[in-house]
This record gives sequence, C-alpha cells and structure tokens, in this order.
Amino acid sequence: MGLFSRLLTAAAVCFPLLAAPHIELSEYKTRRDALRKTMGDSVAILFGNSENSGGDARDGFFQEPNFYYLTGWNQPGAVLVMTPKIDIFLIPRRDPIQERWTGPKAAPGDNNVTAVTGFETVVPTESFEVKLPEWLAEGKSVMTLQQTADKLQKLVPMRQTKPIDQNIARLRAMKSPAEIAMIQFTTDVDIEAHRAAWKAIRAGKQEYEVASLMTAVYFSRGCERHAYSPIVGSGPNGAVLHYFRNKRQMDTGELLLMDVGSECSMYATDITRTVPVNGKFTPRQRELYEVVLGAWKAALAAVKPGIQLGHSRNPVGLHKIAADYINTHGKDLKGEPLGKYFIHGLGHHVGLEVHDANDPAIPLAAGMVITLEPGIYIPDEGIGIRIEDMVLVTEDGGRVLSDALPREAADIEKAMAAK
Repeated sequence: MGLFSRLLTAAAVCFPLLAAPHIELSEYKTRRDALRKTMGDSVAILFGNSENSGGDARDGFFQEPNFYYLTGWNQPGAVLVMTPKIDIFLIPRRDPIQERWTGPKAAPGDNNVTAVTGFETVVPTESFEVKLPEWLAEGKSVMTLQQTADKLQKLVPMRQTKPIDQNIARLRAMKSPAEIAMIQFTTDVDIEAHRAAWKAIRAGKQEYEVASLMTAVYFSRGCERHAYSPIVGSGPNGAVLHYFRNKRQMDTGELLLMDVGSECSMYATDITRTVPVNGKFTPRQRELYEVVLGAWKAALAAVKPGIQLGHSRNPVGLHKIAADYINTHGKDLKGEPLGKYFIHGLGHHVGLEVHDANDPAIPLAAGMVITLEPGIYIPDEGIGIRIEDMVLVTEDGGRVLSDALPREAADIEKAMAAK
C-alpha cells in the first residue's frame, strides 16, 4: 500500500465517516416567510441556474446560492415566485432526451412533488409567461436578484424592478443551528485534509501533491467540490495571496502555506495553516509566525456582537485590532514595522459561499460565521504566513469551529513529527 492510500486509511480510522447533517424543508419555508416580511407589497421572482443540454461537463450542476437558500432545490431550470400571500415553485416538465444525458429530474406532475419540493403550489416552468400577469397583480413592484434584473425587466417592461439581493444577504448572514451544523461538518472534514497533508509534507515533494491529497480526503467524505481553488504555496509562493498554480517543488528550510477549503452539501469552509516543510520553524520563521498568531489571538479576544469586522479599506473593529498588533510587534530586516506586509482583510463571512453574502454596514451578531485570517507576506525574505480559522460569533464572544487543528508553533511541530 502506497503512502497516499495509507494516509487515507489512517484518516478513516481516526475520523469515523459520519453522515453529513441536513436541513429540513420546513426551514426553507421559514426563510421565505422571513424574506416576505422585508418585501412590502412587492412580488419576488428568482431564477435558479439552468444546465446545458449535455450538462456542465467541467464542474457539474450547482445551484445559484440565493435560490438554494430559499428553496433547498438543487435541480436546474426552476423558478421561485413569492407574492405577498403565497409561494409558487416552477420546475420543468420531464424531458426524456435530456434525462439520458444528465439523469432523471422531478417534474410538476409527480405524485410526491409537494413532499419532494416542500411547496404546496408546483407548476411547470413552461407556464411562467402565461401565469405571470396573475402573479404580478398581487404586488405593486417586482423584486429580483441583480444578476437577472435585465432578464426580468424585458418580461415586465411596465413594472418597477427592484433588487432583492441585500434583503436576502441580511438573512443569510445569520446562520441557523442547522446551518452551523452543516458548516461544522464541512470544517471537520477540512481539518482531516489538513492533518493528512502535514503527514505527507517533506522536501522534494511538489505543491500539487499536497493539494491533491487534501482534495482526495474531502472528496472521499462525500464533499462535492472545493470552496475555492486550493492554494498551496511553498517558500516565495507563500507570499502570493492567491497562488493557484501549485507547481513548485518545496525544499527544506521553507514554509508551506496551505489555504484549502472544502464545500460539502453546498456549505463552505476556509482554513489556512503555514507549516515548516522539514517540521521545524527556523528562529526567524517562528518570530514572524508568533506575530501573526498574536494578531489572531488579539482579534479573537475581541470578537463579540456589535463589533465591526472591518477590512483593509475600512480598518475598523477587528481588522484594526489585528493590524495594530502586527504593526507594533516585530520588524522586517530593515528594522521597519511589519504592518505594511498585512495586505488583505482580516476575514469574511462564510456559508453557502466561501465569501458569503452579508451587509457590511451591519456589525457582527450572534449566529454569524466569519474567518479570522491575519497574515504577513515578505517577498524579500521568501516568506508568507497566514493563520485562518472559522469562528462562530456567540452571545459572549467567538467559538472557533476549526479549533481542532493546531495553530501554536510547538503543536504544529509536534504534529508534524508524528508522521
């Protein structure tokens, strides 16, 4: 048995293959009811993603996240209509030829269509234009996602069309217990992937070997795709924020930055660790690592409802706390502060998308899930260090959902020594 197979077997032994949690159809109705309260006398029309005649041969079919948030529906060609009183769900009639290419789908005439979709009113999408005047009569304006506004405006040229994106974003930012369970599952799977990578890292390996091992772990757990393209950067590549090539051979004495996240049942996670290729930090690497870790700890200690996450263009709240820490701890080789090497935001919301929908004007609240990811990137030293964790905002602080993955330098060295 090769190293790759042994690592996957070890992961399966250490982490039992638990079934992923799921969200009840009733929760999607609760979300629609909450959205309706923000719509006034408008009618909302949302279009789900469609598929090509032969399907998406590269990535498969994935639903538009806002549509999925409100419906839980992961089949193509659907439309959601929400009047001030009722929900109407439209799905295509059965197409035997198309199904030969991409598999059977639910159809409006199915006996169990209400139980399968969670909607009392299910009609064919082919009747959309005929039924549209009837639905529009129940509201004064029409709301839709900005990306489909032009499409809808052509169908209702005499009606005012308003965006509904922000209404949905405010709801999506607040995670339900079921969503938190989904995100925790995805995070736990991703932790397995990072741990497996640590056991495989050694001088002479290619970055893509580490990336492929990590993705194999979460695909073996039933996760459908990456939350984003894996970033595995050794040495100077670690100082490139979105380094996606993963084609360099790592060497002893270097650091390896792994920003790799899985997506399971539509929910994403986002974890980054920076580890020494040979299992031991050099004094300089450790010095810089401790600065980043200190900034992470300072930000986590300040997480609470009411504080702003902030970002690099608006350095308030948590971002400012982390940036100030970096700028007052440690120096570069010229004796200058390290703040200028922290060049990105401290974090972002995570959920159905790795950079999840939210209203930046609204401060953090209990039930939001964010990342904390301070980093410093010094090309002149060939060093990039980022520590990124998933954090649930609670009533009295922040709970680290990815806490099972070590981040202390000594703990990382210990874990890597146990190869």
